[in-house]
Amino acid sequence: MKGFEITFPDGSKKQFVEPISARAALAYCREPETVAFGMKVNNELVPLNKMIDVRATIKPVLKGTYEGSNIYRRTLCFLLAAAARKVYPDLRLLVGHSFGYSYYYTFEGAHASDIDLKLIEDKMHEMVDADLPIQTQSVAYAEALELFANTNQPDAYRLLSYNSRPKITINILDDYYDLYFQPLMDRVGYLKVFGLMKYEDGFLLRFPATADTDTLPKFKDIPHLFTVYKEYKTWGKVIGVSSVGQLNEIIENRKTKDFVEITETLQNNKLAHIAEQIRNRGNVKVILIAGPSSSGKTTSAKKLSMQLRVVGYEPYVISLDDYYVGRDKTPRDKDGKLDFECLESLDVPLLNELLLKLFAGEEVELPSYNFKTGERFYTGKKLRLNSRSILILEGIHGLNDNLTPQIDASLKFKIYLSALTQLTLDDHNRIPTSDNRLLRRIVRDAQFRGSSASITIGMWSDVRAGEAKHIFPYQNTADVIFNTALDYELSVLKIYAEPLLRAVKPTDPAYSEASRLLIFLNNFLSVSPSFVHGQSILREFIGDSDFSYH
Repeated sequence: MKGFEITFPDGSKKQFVEPISARAALAYCREPETVAFGMKVNNELVPLNKMIDVRATIKPVLKGTYEGSNIYRRTLCFLLAAAARKVYPDLRLLVGHSFGYSYYYTFEGAHASDIDLKLIEDKMHEMVDADLPIQTQSVAYAEALELFANTNQPDAYRLLSYNSRPKITINILDDYYDLYFQPLMDRVGYLKVFGLMKYEDGFLLRFPATADTDTLPKFKDIPHLFTVYKEYKTWGKVIGVSSVGQLNEIIENRKTKDFVEITETLQNNKLAHIAEQIRNRGNVKVILIAGPSSSGKTTSAKKLSMQLRVVGYEPYVISLDDYYVGRDKTPRDKDGKLDFECLESLDVPLLNELLLKLFAGEEVELPSYNFKTGERFYTGKKLRLNSRSILILEGIHGLNDNLTPQIDASLKFKIYLSALTQLTLDDHNRIPTSDNRLLRRIVRDAQFRGSSASITIGMWSDVRAGEAKHIFPYQNTADVIFNTALDYELSVLKIYAEPLLRAVKPTDPAYSEASRLLIFLNNFLSVSPSFVHGQSILREFIGDSDFSYH
């Protein structure tokens, strides 16, 4: 029998005649003593019970890594769903959005008490102590539909109804079956650190910041964000679109145009309400807009400008990109690279000097910045404010008071942007806001910057790290949170993103993430971009916007 060769992380190679499981292959890895939750096989992320039977280069996914932490959290969600079904078999568990280092859950039509949560948590610990195995099994399409129809998981059934694969992969824990779209651990024994905490109408499933820590982080409430999520979730229930399966029904039944109109109108109404809030404050001189990458800051600023004009203002947008210090003064990060994301890369004294002069009624000359030469220059562009003028500052540090330390807080109105979709894939599979933003960025970078999906994916971890340091800590200081997500947008982005993601080959380190996103997008029916409004935030990423971005 012809054998195959496996290349290990240290470069060593070994011939095998019979297929070998990923877990068994771990024994040949000369890694430091640590725990693996999964494995990369030719850059494909697989569970440890996956059999290897072809020539492969492998790399264990360790517990302290980003991907290891994601596997931990996914498996923990599976454990919770299984335990909840055992304790309360007649209740329907529904996953919500992420909330710091936790996920928000509810029971349909019921409120979980502290006693309920204690019973479920005890059952989870019991299953962990038993180190129960997780099996992965392929079943016929019709069998999968029957399975979820009989286990009170209508959204999983609805989602599969739009799937055309003859075989469906399901996960099994003890006698519980569920649908997950990415690898889980092969056993639950490593899920030692978690907690359930009552919150609002539901509860939080809490987990460590990274999977190699033995403690839960201190809980930090984000009431503004929860209020926005709850409002949009209620709206989704009212119009009958809370899951991707329900969205697909809208598309299949040719009701896309109406749904797009309703979604865009809701978002425009929110901006109109923000403009009214600003007017009612009376003394606001500057609006500061911040949000993570691809949250739609530029278009949101332009759309807000229109709403401000409606209520009597003359808005003027100032880009913080024009206030970078010279490249010779730009700080460097720990790797010696120029750090354009730190606050010190901006000329804060100059910005504050100009703002104070503008608020005093003086005329100022505004700077510009040449990114090619790394130098500031002036074009003679001048500005003087009148009694109806209001400034909009959009940029990464907008909510950080150290950006505008000389400006009185009463003159500032802070807006935090979040692409917070209220949709879920099904009862137990959420849609991360970061996936929404990553797909936006992949499409935008390809459309306007000539970057491949591989390049965008490769830099995404650094982008996320910058957000965690410079943006997320300040979201609670916002006067208002504006949700830039559009519930139909992933069906549009799919058309642009899929060919870009398919271009990422198995030899590319970005393949695992590209493959994951393709599997994710496969759950959506497509929506033609012709339905997208010319002034939609989505146009910032797919092009053909009515706004100019130059």
